[in-house]
Amino acid sequence: MEPVLEGLRVVELSAFVAAPLGGATLAALGAEVVRIDPLGGGIDIGRWPLHEGRSLYWAGLNRGKRSVALDLRSERGQQVAARLATSAGAVLTNLPARGPLAYEQLRRGRADMVMVEVGGRPDGRPAVDYTVNAGAGFPLVTGPEAYDRPVNHVLPAWDVATGLLATTGLLAADRRRLRTGQGSLVRLSLGEVAVAVASHLGLLDEARLIEEPRGRFGNHLFGTFARDFRTSDGRFLIVLALTPRQWRSLAEATGLPFDRIGADLTDEGERWRHREEICALLEPWVAARSQREVAETFERHQVLWGPYRTFKELLAEEPLASAPAASPLRFDDHKRAPAPAAPVLGGDTEEVLREAGEDVEKLRREGTIA
Repeated sequence: MEPVLEGLRVVELSAFVAAPLGGATLAALGAEVVRIDPLGGGIDIGRWPLHEGRSLYWAGLNRGKRSVALDLRSERGQQVAARLATSAGAVLTNLPARGPLAYEQLRRGRADMVMVEVGGRPDGRPAVDYTVNAGAGFPLVTGPEAYDRPVNHVLPAWDVATGLLATTGLLAADRRRLRTGQGSLVRLSLGEVAVAVASHLGLLDEARLIEEPRGRFGNHLFGTFARDFRTSDGRFLIVLALTPRQWRSLAEATGLPFDRIGADLTDEGERWRHREEICALLEPWVAARSQREVAETFERHQVLWGPYRTFKELLAEEPLASAPAASPLRFDDHKRAPAPAAPVLGGDTEEVLREAGEDVEKLRREGTIA
């Protein structure tokens, strides 16, 4: 893949998901991203899942980066990190920026410094994806209809969205710098991202304008037709009809007497209102066929559907999973580059510091590096 961000240098000071994912996204597009960790690793170095004592989580979030390990508790280590940051000109972090690594201090060394700070809440209070999600409304509309407790998510959606938005903020600040020569301190938080997404999806306006609160509807997709179904060989699949054309495709593929329902099911709202009647007809049709038989019929009629898979099944059945690309973005006719290997913690320390003009042997004697 063409390294579209070649020449962009970023120092990353981070932990867990949001900032590391942002850094990995930039690295996959050709930026030089140097992640700086404390000696022995940060708070996420042992995060599960583990394999032979190594965190697969840490490795996956740091592919394509260079890894530097410094004694960040010492003033000397912080000064070295600050020099690397000002040399790069851009910092991505979700850790408290203090001392020489605070933005105002870095700006003294480089007036056009760009820094993106990711936080939990806009007022500075700590929060993580799961605590933000708890207060964002989603867990209380997720799950079976009769369930009376919150349902936590497995996918850290706000970390993911925030990490990707952080890259947008960094690239926007870099573009501003190219136009004006001006540096920027860009701040965003998981809490703000969650509220923004809820607003974009109309959920906040719904809460403001409609008296009846949104309920739980299990695996039905609110306002349209979609649900899970089980095949004769015990596999699960999801069937959707979001548009009139998709509904007609489903009706033609199955040949079921949906007209007996007595409603115009090309209308999305009517499909939602009559979802149980539709499912009562479709469920036995799917249950009488294997997943392969259903797939062949649905593909022939261009029905919108998909199989439910475990991660192991995804790995076995999906070529993209067995050979992941560095980035899902495709530019022109360039082929996708394969996903790069993750660095060894601190494996690039000496090389990066020598490139920056540091006295590596002296730093080792001082205990600033291992």
